[in-house]
Amino acid sequence: MPKFESFVVFAEMRTGSNLLEAALNDLDGVTCHGEAFNPALIGYPNRKELVGVTKAQRDDDPLALWGAIKAQDGLNGCRYFHDHDPRMLAVFVNDPKCAKIVLTRNPIESYVSLMIARATGQWKLGDAKHRKATKARFDAEEFEAHLEGLQDFQVTLLNALQRSGQTAFYIDYEDAQSVEVLNGLANWLGVAGRLDKLPETLKVQNPEPLEAKVANFPGMEASLARLDRFNLSKTPNFEPRRGPGVPGFIASEAGLLYMPLRPAMDAPIRDWLAATGELVEGFSQKTLRQWKRRHPGHRSFTVLRHPLMRAHLAFNAVLNWDNMDETRAVLRQSYKLPIPKEGESIAHGDYAEALIAFLGWLKSNLANQTSLPVNTLWATQSAALQGIGQFALPDLLVREERMAEDFAYLANMAGVEAPAFVPGETDTAPIKLADIWTPDLEAAARETYTRDMMQFGFGNWRD
Repeated sequence: MPKFESFVVFAEMRTGSNLLEAALNDLDGVTCHGEAFNPALIGYPNRKELVGVTKAQRDDDPLALWGAIKAQDGLNGCRYFHDHDPRMLAVFVNDPKCAKIVLTRNPIESYVSLMIARATGQWKLGDAKHRKATKARFDAEEFEAHLEGLQDFQVTLLNALQRSGQTAFYIDYEDAQSVEVLNGLANWLGVAGRLDKLPETLKVQNPEPLEAKVANFPGMEASLARLDRFNLSKTPNFEPRRGPGVPGFIASEAGLLYMPLRPAMDAPIRDWLAATGELVEGFSQKTLRQWKRRHPGHRSFTVLRHPLMRAHLAFNAVLNWDNMDETRAVLRQSYKLPIPKEGESIAHGDYAEALIAFLGWLKSNLANQTSLPVNTLWATQSAALQGIGQFALPDLLVREERMAEDFAYLANMAGVEAPAFVPGETDTAPIKLADIWTPDLEAAARETYTRDMMQFGFGNWRD
């Protein structure tokens, strides 16, 4: 039984995919049918059909073309770029009998090659005497967009293969010019054919070093120095993903929808919503969709709170809520946090130190490194919003310190007369954060909630 029934070459423009296709087509029993799912053409420029399927038929039903390709004799496939028909990506990835070949190239090399090809109009070279030469002009903004597109697609592809338990044959631009590597690819594909030389129909178009191909090379060097090639500024995120939490949403018949981030200030927000119209709660995703359809022009919102305040209120819940008794025991016994025994209260003078210890534990918990799950009370607001976004994104992120102004704006957007907002007491804990705040608490919160601090631009809570 053949190892694979089809194949796809995941590549991008100017990565050497023409040369790789030519090499695959030189293998007995292997045929690559060009850019079969390029929206602008079908297989190759100036073609009206491919294996008996017209471009119009393919656009209407891409699976018709893919089925026709696979039905050809031998092992058949095509090249696929990130901007090709998106309906086909899942088809390729979800088929373990479809071999995945991933062709990559240094992004700056592919970018410069792309600029030269666009300038000369020469996309392939069969003989050096026909070569058109020019220099590319580096554009930093354009290159960063080029790089971002490449990286996003590669991450999407890698994650899709990981989730489906598959692997791909990764091959670099320079490796694609090695007969030994190409024959290794043939062996991996499970075909008998082998190459004894590289295809003679195509030549490398621009073999010079980058310095000779870029008109503003010094400027390019300076621009590239700004790029974070190794993503050093990225904040690692191992926090488990959250669901949208639809059952906790609160709506008013005036067309306003509140999406709480726990611990939330439900009482004053509920009162404000109730002043605009009758409240509706207990949603499922189905009933919330129905509510949205009944309320054209609806507006949704959530309220962001400073991470230090959220940690303080979450710690208060841990200390005082009856259903947190097991959590208290684990934190006290396994992680040695200074949490009083059951029936005892924490002293006012010990609270700040205990909160700092709790924040230190939270950092490990959010990284999925503790025995306790991440509770919605102290999960990052970034993760909570990503969860909500699985169903619907809020129209407005309200800041806790601007609720009165933002609620008035929100009501105006929905065409509702805005009632006055009475915030009430925002810190509901017995020991108030304002009374025990220290710079060390602020630093601990910033260390624990690095992503939220960066994502939402929070300054010091006390400011």
